[in-house]
Amino acid sequence: MTVQIDFAESERSTLGIEWELALVDHVSGELTPGAPDILEAIKQADGGETARVTAELLTNTVEVVTGVHRNVADGVADLSHTIDAVRAVAEPQGVDVMCAGTHPFSQWFTQEVTDKARYAKLIDRTQWWGRQMMIWGVHVHIGIEDREKVVPIMNGLLTYIPHFQALSASSPFWSGEATGYASSRAMLFQQLPTAGLPPQFGAWANYEAMVEDMLHVGVIDEFNELRWDIRPSARWGTLEMRVCDGLATVQEVGAIVAFTQCLVEELSTALDRGEDLPTMQPWYVRENKWRAARYGLEAIIIQDAGGDECLVTDDIRRLVQRLEPIAERLGCVSELNDVGVILARGASYQRQLQVAGANGGSLKAVVASLVRELRDGLRGA
Repeated sequence: MTVQIDFAESERSTLGIEWELALVDHVSGELTPGAPDILEAIKQADGGETARVTAELLTNTVEVVTGVHRNVADGVADLSHTIDAVRAVAEPQGVDVMCAGTHPFSQWFTQEVTDKARYAKLIDRTQWWGRQMMIWGVHVHIGIEDREKVVPIMNGLLTYIPHFQALSASSPFWSGEATGYASSRAMLFQQLPTAGLPPQFGAWANYEAMVEDMLHVGVIDEFNELRWDIRPSARWGTLEMRVCDGLATVQEVGAIVAFTQCLVEELSTALDRGEDLPTMQPWYVRENKWRAARYGLEAIIIQDAGGDECLVTDDIRRLVQRLEPIAERLGCVSELNDVGVILARGASYQRQLQVAGANGGSLKAVVASLVRELRDGLRGA
């Protein structure tokens, strides 16, 4: 009998955000295992209400999460409030917060794994590759009101993987070296056996059948152990966009959340009209992800099943213009237009390379700039 996965009720196009933040020593810029002390300090400060700040795989990381919101501005305000609480207890401990897909120079083998059974199990299974997961990302949840929409919308969103990858790319360095990739995180994370691009399913029942197979042969113990770039999040009744590198600023998070919310709403509306959503061959989707990870905003991407190509930034600009009426309806025009701010100022990987170049190759200067950007934003950088 096929596994049945209940999909929670969720209001259409509502949103939630998860943002992984790196903790760095204020003096050296090195990653520091500050999460346990910071989480304890927040617990004491707010009487135990720590649900919005959680531990992650490594003790150099805290994850801040929002509640459920109808519009992007409220979600971003929620996120900012929690980050302020983290910074208030971190800074007296000599710890700064920053975000990028990878840390420019800290070494993976010196990092501490959080003392939880599920993390110990992950490391035991994945060994060297699991220990390499010194990476950070942003996850965006969008509410889907009908379970039968989840798979077609997920398939449709795969066309836009390179757009999200390029806009968020923020990991040009790894262990002190320039990798030549805009997103080395994308290449690292997909080494885990249940990470990377999702399969393209025909229907929800096909997804359930695959989960049953994975459970049967012991690849996973729970369906949420599938860590795809886009995945159903049945517990919350959402589709979760997970492909993005860690974003350096609140403005960039807002832009990516608005971009996600508007695209999902556009695809959902097309389904309401009885339309079939355009998809691309899996090998095109895979190639697009690699191109965006390698070349970032300079990537030439495949646009459709016919193999038409264009510069990713040109397609992003067309998309933003096309999505503006939806953004008006959802109340996120300002945040969607911040996609243009990323294009104008450069994605984080470009800004990091510029800082390194302007400071004689200093990666400590890159960390300082990332700390400053998280505090002040792009407009204040």
